[in-house]
Amino acid sequence: MTSSTSRDRDLRSQLDTLTTEAFRPELADVDRLPTLEIARLMNAEDATVAGAVAAQVPAIAAAIVAIAERMARGGRLVYAGAGTAGRLGVLDASECPPTFNTDPARVVGLIAGGPDAMVTSVEGAEDSPELAESDLAALGLTPDDTVVGVSASGRTPYAVGAVAYARGRGALTVGLSCNRDSALAAAAEHGIEVVVGPEFLTGSTRLKAGTAQKLVLNMLSTITMIRLGKTYGNLMVDVRASNEKLRARSRRIVAQVTGAGDEDVERALAATDGEVKHAILVLLAGVDGPTAARLLDEADGHLRAALAAAGS
Repeated sequence: MTSSTSRDRDLRSQLDTLTTEAFRPELADVDRLPTLEIARLMNAEDATVAGAVAAQVPAIAAAIVAIAERMARGGRLVYAGAGTAGRLGVLDASECPPTFNTDPARVVGLIAGGPDAMVTSVEGAEDSPELAESDLAALGLTPDDTVVGVSASGRTPYAVGAVAYARGRGALTVGLSCNRDSALAAAAEHGIEVVVGPEFLTGSTRLKAGTAQKLVLNMLSTITMIRLGKTYGNLMVDVRASNEKLRARSRRIVAQVTGAGDEDVERALAATDGEVKHAILVLLAGVDGPTAARLLDEADGHLRAALAAAGS
C-alpha cells in the first residue's frame, strides 16, 4: 500500500466520524423535487442554525471576555482558517475598520493560501500547519493577541496548526468548529463547537456550518467592540465616515444621541474632523473639539465615561 493510499484511507476514516460529512438518505431524491419544495427544505435546515449557536452562547461569551481584556491592552484579534472558514474570517476582519474605526492591523483575517485563496482554491494549503505557523510568525504574536482557528470539521491542519502555534507563543486561543470533540477545540483554551448536523448537500460546509461560523464571528467581533467602548448603546459611534452613506449615518447618530438640529450637528462634526463620539461630547458636554478628544483619551474611548467625567 502506498503512503498516499494510506493517507487517503485515514482521511476517509476521519470524515466518516464527522456529523458535518454525514449523508442524509431522506434527501437522496432532492434533485427530483419542485424548486419551491427544495427551497422550503433548505430554509427549514437553515432555521436550525440559530438554536445550535444558542447552545454555545456561554462558551462564546467566555471567549469574548478574554478577547476584550487583551484587546484593551493593545492586543490583536486574528482569525485563521481555510476555504469557507478562512473567507469568513477575512470578511469579518475587513468589516471592522469601517464599522468600528479600528486600525486594520487590530483585527486580522488569515486564509490558507493567502489573498488568492479568497477567490480560487489553493492546492494543499489547508493541509499545512507549517503554513499557518509561517503566516502567524510574520505577525509577531504577543500574549495580548488572540488567535481564533476556524474550521467546520475541526480537523483542518491549517486551523489546528495556527492555534497550536499561537498557544505556544502565549497568545489566547479560540477554536471554532461544527463537530463535537474536535481536535481544534482540544488545541484551544476556548473551544466553541456549534453542532449543526449533516448538511443539506452532503459535506458542503459552506451551508449550515458556514452560516453558524458567520453568526459566531459576528458575536466575537461585535460584542468585543461593545466592551471596548466602540458603541453607545446600539449606535455605532466609532463608525468611519468613508462614503456618503456613512457620512449621513454619522450625522444621524449624532442627532439621535444629542437631539441637536442639523446645523449644530454639522458644526460639531466639523470641529471634530467628523469623529462621531467627539461631536456628541462637544454637544452634550459643551466642550470644544480638543477637550472632547482629551476626555475620550482619558476614558480609553468610552463615551459614557467621558460624559461622566465632563459632568463632574
